Order: sequence, then C-alpha cells, then structure tokens
Amino acid sequence: MAEEKKEEKKIIIDEDWKKEAQREKEILAAQEEADKKKDEDETRRGPLPQGNFAALISMLTTQAFFALGALQVKGQEKKEPDLELAKYNIDMLETVEEKTKGNLTEDEKAVLENTLGQVRMAYVQIAEQVPPQTK
Repeated sequence: MAEEKKEEKKIIIDEDWKKEAQREKEILAAQEEADKKKDEDETRRGPLPQGNFAALISMLTTQAFFALGALQVKGQEKKEPDLELAKYNIDMLETVEEKTKGNLTEDEKAVLENTLGQVRMAYVQIAEQVPPQTK
C-alpha cells in the first residue's frame, strides 16, 4: 500500500503563467518602444509652436509656394507647377482676408496683405513661364 500512495502523488505544474508573463513582457516592450520612438520624433522635430494667425497664413502660403514649384523638399526632384492647386491656396488666403476684415490687428493685417501680394506675384511670374497646354 505504501507503494500505491507514492504513485498517486503527482506534482502538477501550471505552465500557463509563464506564457502569460511572456506575453505581458512583450506588450510592455512594445509600449516602451513606441514611447521611445515618439520621444525621438518630438526631439528631432522640436516642440510645436502655439498656433496663431501668422502661422496659419504661413502654412497656406507655404502650400501655395510648393504648388508653384518655388519650394521643394530637399533631395526630391523639382516638380512641375500645379497652378490649379496654387490658385486654390491663394483663394484660401483671400477667403481668410475677406472673413477677418475688421477683426485683425494692424500687424496681422500687414502680414496678410504682404503675403498675399508676394504669392500673387509669384503665381503670375510662374504662370507666364508654364507652356499653355499644362496650364
């Protein structure tokens, strides 16, 4: 009988906890990697400035100049001007001018007027250089 009792004693080891612990480690490692990448992106880019009227005007103007081909991304081939897209961005600036009339400070008004003048002149100069079939 003593031998039968020895055989009946079995140790059962629950292996599932090991798998669960490994899964949790992998999740934590992935989260840490994502956080590290986010921190690296913010460090490389720098903090974003607070939004203001001049930044809005600058953003729309930059888009217009890219469409005109006056600006390009470093290392990329120069693209043909997209006059339709440039005109759209100029129209957006004109809409901002119209909708904010009477509500701008003198500095904001000057920024908008000067910027619109510059981008309009650039549009005319580039449009004159583009062959008629691509306009």
